[in-house]
Amino acid sequence: MPIGSPIGNFDQPILPILDPVHFGAVRSSIESAFSSSQVAGFLKSVERNGVRVRHFEDVLAKGLLGKSTQADYAQLSNGDQGQIREFYLGRLEQVPGDLRKKFFKLYAYY
Repeated sequence: MPIGSPIGNFDQPILPILDPVHFGAVRSSIESAFSSSQVAGFLKSVERNGVRVRHFEDVLAKGLLGKSTQADYAQLSNGDQGQIREFYLGRLEQVPGDLRKKFFKLYAYY
């Protein structure tokens, strides 16, 4: 391929979920926390607990996504855990702008 030529679009491979039961439970907890009716309370609890919102494992360890979510997450394979982390971070970026401004310190890199 000549230098400077476009490489093309990169498509992230779709990995199969190895443990759909635990994966679904963790994903459901994340979806619930980021639902429009609960996201402000979730962010407030993250702030109150002094956790950096992008540190998914810390959020889990504090029980901020539910009491059983950390145990369900621990049952997942590394690949499934990676997909859950990506899902969580994706949902984090979809939080409406007004809430992101309100919880600016949670979103700031420092």
